[in-house]
Amino acid sequence: MSVGLLLFIVATIAVLIGLYGMFKKAGITPWKGLIPYYNTWCMVDKMQLKKVWFFLQFIPIAGQFITIWIMIKFVEHFGRFGLWHHFLTVFFPFIYFPYLGFSDQERYAGIAVVKNYKKGAIREWIDAAVFAIVAATLIRTFVFEAYTIPTPSMEKTLLVNDFLFVNKFAYGPRIPETPLALPFMSHTIIGTDIKSYVTWIKIPYTRWFAEPVKRRDVVVFNFPVNDTLIDDAQHGSQVTYYQEIQGRMMADHISEEEARQRVLDQYGDMIKVRPVDKREFFIKRCVGIAGDSLQIKNRIVYINGVAQPSPEFHEFNYLVTTTGALDPDKLDDIGIQDNPDDINRNQVQMKNANSYIIGMSDAEKLQLKMLPVVKDIQPAPLFDYDKSPYLFPYDAGNGWTVDDYGPIWIPKKGSSVTLNPENLKFYKRCIVTYEGNKFEEKNGQYFINDKPATTYTFKMDYYWMMGDNRHNSLDSRYWGYVPEDHVVGKASLIWFSYGTHGIRWSRVFQKIQ
Repeated sequence: MSVGLLLFIVATIAVLIGLYGMFKKAGITPWKGLIPYYNTWCMVDKMQLKKVWFFLQFIPIAGQFITIWIMIKFVEHFGRFGLWHHFLTVFFPFIYFPYLGFSDQERYAGIAVVKNYKKGAIREWIDAAVFAIVAATLIRTFVFEAYTIPTPSMEKTLLVNDFLFVNKFAYGPRIPETPLALPFMSHTIIGTDIKSYVTWIKIPYTRWFAEPVKRRDVVVFNFPVNDTLIDDAQHGSQVTYYQEIQGRMMADHISEEEARQRVLDQYGDMIKVRPVDKREFFIKRCVGIAGDSLQIKNRIVYINGVAQPSPEFHEFNYLVTTTGALDPDKLDDIGIQDNPDDINRNQVQMKNANSYIIGMSDAEKLQLKMLPVVKDIQPAPLFDYDKSPYLFPYDAGNGWTVDDYGPIWIPKKGSSVTLNPENLKFYKRCIVTYEGNKFEEKNGQYFINDKPATTYTFKMDYYWMMGDNRHNSLDSRYWGYVPEDHVVGKASLIWFSYGTHGIRWSRVFQKIQ
């Protein structure tokens, strides 16, 4: 049993014990306080609230906040109206309820006290604002969060300016590593470079009711290699800190240590370090789960030797040869956007005389073939950055490309690997950065946390994420595995979408496949 689940069980028992005492003081049969939902029915009845409040608890998502409101009202019947008492009810009921239930200084005051209590107008506004912030923060942290698609890496499954709901319960709610943070902020206060969080308190990775990610799920996760980043317009999550180092090594023919020092000398204070829960959000499709062996052959993904179907609306790059210029309006009719002023809305990546490199889906390819001006369509040649050594694990000699990659094994919790130079290329970052071990090599021998080691056993599951737009996606092929503690939730629903021609009505409330 995980520590997080154990703490949750202990806290729940403490709340129920507290309700037992509170019910006894309120003149309700005490054991009724121990039965979830039946206890709120008894509260609603005792407080003479409308019974509809009990049934509103069963509304998905919003219902839990109705339960919190009923608990707050019950506490008020003990004569506790202060904001501080409401705060304790919301955040520390496992301490506050036992106090109310068993302290000789507390008693049940009843309906008359509540009716006689009058809040001032300012207090009403403060209570409403605080409750709204608390409710929204809890929903955003543990239940679901809105997310907007900023790049075309998931085209055509997801389009730029699709607005999504991310279900955080799909894999279990994750407790924030940095709980002391301003609500509704990411890693910095809006409009400033000031951190929106503090690291005085850091909580080890904890996930309640954990469920594994499944193959083909569309997953939102914290960008793993943004633990360190160059925080400027040219880098961030577009060109990672590690890619910058790799590029220096290739261009200047220097060691990793020298390249790292040159990057530090050039960018200095722009190099930032962020905890897991404050790294950028990425969204990709899980194509490989923990324990899988993955290989890509001629653009087809193989898992454990079995060819996998491509996503229904995937895109690849094609070299299109024509007898003349392509008409942008006809491309737009097909769904291919040619907008060189906006890289996020431009599927035509390069143009020469009567030749184009176009990213498109299978359906768009078939329609494009039918245009009289189109002479031939072939798989597009790859750019240098689509080949090793720019691909994980940055081995110049393996000859891997984004279309022919692997094989590679995805680490699984409890599985072990032998420590040798070949394996360390793939797993050293998992051992050191993701799982927090000290690793050293001395005189040809490996040491983990100052102890000699010939094998390593993984503490977490890992996943392999790729964009459905296979030639326009910064994904696991470039930076490797996604640890389970980086997983945020499952992309479940498009609730709004707009493009160059206005609202995309056909995508509104569309389930994500």
